[in-house]
Amino acid sequence: MEKKNNSTAKKNGVFSTLGNWFRRTFRGGSKEMSDDEKFAIEKIESPSVMATKAFFRRKLAVVALVVLIGMFLFVFIGPYFVPMDLNYTDPLQANMPPINNMKTVPEGLKNQIKDINGFADFTVGVSKDNTFYLWGNVKNNLTGVDYSDYPDAIQPGKVVAAAAGSDHIIAVTTDGEVIGWGSNGNAQYGYLKNPNDPYTEEPEELINGTIDPDHVRQLICGYQVTALVMDDGRMYMWGNNNSMLSLVEFANKEKYNTEVQKVAFSNYYAILLKEDGTVTGGQTLTFNKQTAYSNKDGQIKNLRTYMKDRKVLDIAATNNCYCFVMDDGSMVVFGASEYGEKDIPEATPNEKIVGVKAGTRHFVAVSETGNVYAWGHNDGGQCNVDGDRCSLVYTGSKQSYMVDSEDKLVESVGFSGYPLGTDSRGRDILTRIIHGGKMTMTIGAVAVVVSTIIAVIVGCLSLLLAFSVVMINLTIGLIVGAICGYYGGWVDMLLMRITEIFSSLPFLPFAMMLSYVIRTMPIGENTRIFIIMIILGLLSWTGLARMIRAQVLAEREKEFVIAAKSMGVKENRIAFKHILPNVISIILVNITLDFAGCMLTESSLSYLGFGVQQPQPTWGNMLNGANNSIVIQNFWWQWLFPAIALSVATISINIIGDTLRDVLDPKSSQEK
Repeated sequence: MEKKNNSTAKKNGVFSTLGNWFRRTFRGGSKEMSDDEKFAIEKIESPSVMATKAFFRRKLAVVALVVLIGMFLFVFIGPYFVPMDLNYTDPLQANMPPINNMKTVPEGLKNQIKDINGFADFTVGVSKDNTFYLWGNVKNNLTGVDYSDYPDAIQPGKVVAAAAGSDHIIAVTTDGEVIGWGSNGNAQYGYLKNPNDPYTEEPEELINGTIDPDHVRQLICGYQVTALVMDDGRMYMWGNNNSMLSLVEFANKEKYNTEVQKVAFSNYYAILLKEDGTVTGGQTLTFNKQTAYSNKDGQIKNLRTYMKDRKVLDIAATNNCYCFVMDDGSMVVFGASEYGEKDIPEATPNEKIVGVKAGTRHFVAVSETGNVYAWGHNDGGQCNVDGDRCSLVYTGSKQSYMVDSEDKLVESVGFSGYPLGTDSRGRDILTRIIHGGKMTMTIGAVAVVVSTIIAVIVGCLSLLLAFSVVMINLTIGLIVGAICGYYGGWVDMLLMRITEIFSSLPFLPFAMMLSYVIRTMPIGENTRIFIIMIILGLLSWTGLARMIRAQVLAEREKEFVIAAKSMGVKENRIAFKHILPNVISIILVNITLDFAGCMLTESSLSYLGFGVQQPQPTWGNMLNGANNSIVIQNFWWQWLFPAIALSVATISINIIGDTLRDVLDPKSSQEK
């Protein structure tokens, strides 16, 4: 019991101490100490303790320190929790503003889902009462297109089918009209009359007439293309032939217009599932040369031979891969699998898969018993399905939606959005700020260490040069202590002239020139980044060297040095034990201030294109995209958040440096 009470007392004492410190720092002490009390405390405290207490009495400095520590944790520990693929790009997610509703199904749709369809950064849905819904990034900042600005015909209760493309939406109304909106520069929903345009135009019968809305089997959009399949197997396909290499073949062959069951679009190809259970691709896509994978038979070297005696029940396509559901319930995936699309999960034994959907880089399949399986890219959690029983699955770009037999939403998983938006290549700004901050701070830290080492060596070299070359080698870096100021002479004059030469160099142009030379060298990116660190250090030491020299010149003439000499103390002991400790405060202050300066210099070089190169992020090269008016006006998040991170870090470091200079200066005024 006594031990427990002692432990409780210690715990309460710790909390009480922390509480008192917080009150003194941010609310002020309960009472002002007398001069005698202050003297009694100072008499028994070391200078370092006194300086520490003086620092923590500065509220602004404490806040800056907390902010800086938080940013260090943010950029150095964050990458372990938020990994980044340097080669990852997603043009469909490019230039997205901060958003957090990409997987949120509208309330009016949740309990009466007829269809959900997503392709890029927005998703559309149709309810059983024929009402159209839209969510996600509903405005394209580059083109100015607002997808929520519906045509007049898109009214509640008037839409039987809808599909989302890369930059357009197609809907079929209850009146049989096929209506599109969004971007139409490649005839993805409209009719272009120029015969020289490389587009397959919307068929005349869809423009000048109507279709039977009750017999629409499939409406699908892809990258600037659209396809419509009717219950009788007729197919209509139009859009950009340059992006869909096999579009012309499908659109122009009459035999495909009477036997199509389903269409699947990847980024560059279209594949048709015919009513007899066979599939066909364009002339540039040959199944016999494609290596495929099955969840039952493993690797398949010849897909055409494998599928010869089998039928396909369903198809779906990601950006670069296709998935077939076979008549025996197995699944086959082929294509350029870059994000685990071929890693098909094992289904329950004797369980048949009956349907499959696809997002941008993931697949979701449902079995006849309602089990759900998801695989592929899981950067947004879109594959984190728990196998809840459902009857249907739908997908957005990075979302998965499970629906039960009553057409009610069971679960919605996946990516909610980008808190800080995306850049022009579809990369998450927040992730790049985390990893870019780590690189920027590392470069700044290494550069300031290099510059400090050189400055200490040059600024103090005259003191110890007379001892021996061995001593210099032993003391290079931090120790070469007080050389320039203590002995002076020709060594001092030579080193100061060298310092003046370096200080006369135009810093930024010279750094840009050296960085450009390094860019032309056949070296790896990591080596080049290390050299940039060294360059920044080699060009940043002159100011500190002069300050150290001046301080040593002042210290060597003081009484304690003269007294030490008269007592026969050796020169090296005087340098290291008496003079060097008195210049440490200058070094510490300048390290903090130069740290911020080196970070800004790296950012300037990277902003101008002479520093760290893409795709490796730094706060500086993330600002590089803000060098044109389009980005500044339309994509403010791409430069604002990196600029805020850099500004907060440098301001915090400067506040800490200024405070250290005040508390370490014995001549500074006492706090009141």
